Amino acid sequence: MKMERPARLIFNAALEAADPGLAVSRTLALDRGAGDGHLLLRAAGHAYRLDDFHRLLVVGGGKAAARMGQAVEEILADRIDSGLLVTRRGHAAPLRRLRLVEAAHPVPDEAGMRAAQEMIALLAGLNEKTLVLCLLSGGASALMAAPASGVLLADKQAVTDLLLKAGAAIDELNAVRKHLSAIKGGRLAKAAFPATVLTLILSDVIGDRLDVIASGPTAPDDTTFDDAAAVISKYGLWERLPVRAAAYLRRGLEGREAETIKKDDPCFRRTAHVLVGSLSQALDAAAVRAGELGFPAQVITRELQGEARQAARFLAGRAQQAREALPPAGRGCLLSGGETTVRVRGKGRGGRNQEMALAFALEIAGNEGIEMLAAGSDGNDGPTDAAGAIVDGATVAAGKNLGLDAALFLENNDSYSYFSELDARGGGRSHVRTGPTGTNVMDIQVILVGAVAPGGGDEND
Repeated sequence: MKMERPARLIFNAALEAADPGLAVSRTLALDRGAGDGHLLLRAAGHAYRLDDFHRLLVVGGGKAAARMGQAVEEILADRIDSGLLVTRRGHAAPLRRLRLVEAAHPVPDEAGMRAAQEMIALLAGLNEKTLVLCLLSGGASALMAAPASGVLLADKQAVTDLLLKAGAAIDELNAVRKHLSAIKGGRLAKAAFPATVLTLILSDVIGDRLDVIASGPTAPDDTTFDDAAAVISKYGLWERLPVRAAAYLRRGLEGREAETIKKDDPCFRRTAHVLVGSLSQALDAAAVRAGELGFPAQVITRELQGEARQAARFLAGRAQQAREALPPAGRGCLLSGGETTVRVRGKGRGGRNQEMALAFALEIAGNEGIEMLAAGSDGNDGPTDAAGAIVDGATVAAGKNLGLDAALFLENNDSYSYFSELDARGGGRSHVRTGPTGTNVMDIQVILVGAVAPGGGDEND
């Protein structure tokens, strides 16, 4: 049996550390309180006496929602009265007491819209005797899509698509989405008030900002209609926006539409947030595994962002410096993570990880002893069946031998096709395919330098 390449083993360790079910199980617990013996639900520094509540509801969404829901069901069992979660298609897992809806990502669809609207209805009219457990993970912004009054789903789809193709950062994208939504920007917490809301979060954003993760449906929002408008202006999209979306934003600028929910709103006095997992945990575990495999590891950044090609240039520079600094037969590992963007100029297929990998391959072409795996922790990279790709100093030359010009493929945003051709025609194993992982803590890059043993593993396993 072939052994997997070290980079893939290190990446796998990161995924295991970010398992959402384990993250929830580590954080959420039931126990008898000292003294009075009442049953308490604990999460980090928060404790809720279940006898104080007549109902317990579970709502939420994201690519990790199903695994988080499974853990909650294991802990709370029949104490759950009802609940609804929404996840990306292909990321489902069996649930017993919670209903799970699969919807589209990153552009929202009817299924996600109906689920979000049903959540709002489920939370309407609650009282102080209800405890709402909200489970959020990356992807929930698109999966929980409830357009604001007068805005259609098609409008939100078009706006999301325009911003993605323009290369908008996640906080910019969310600033606009929150101001076209009936659920984001604290509005879910407002809908549930005066119920008590506990939100468990698996972070997929740089800095773990509560207002950015899933567009903060239960968190106070500091952005305004002015901020949303500034994003639209930055990318020159006003003339391309759907008429209803543009009109809604302009009414908001004039004060004729309600702002997102701010931190002084009474609903936040009954709302708490607990971060159960993040990129940092994944990278720390990857560093440990790299060391075990004989690659002393350094995390160079947990906040990789910007355009994918520029990030590749930065990482390639660090890799070359690290390679030059090694003693003979020495080796090491550089780790990074975050979320980059791609400005779509061509007509090809790919995702930010494959784009970064191909750009990295061009930067290090001809250099021995450098290898990089770049992949999404959720197992999806753009509209493709790959999580990312693995490249080294021979990747560009291997393509050239097959008549493939890596630079032309990159210029056409066609990294997926390049790696597919390389694998199919050259017998390579460039693509990293994991299938849906059930988690989402942004993207991870594993760079090995020095005496890198190929290992012979199949990156498509």
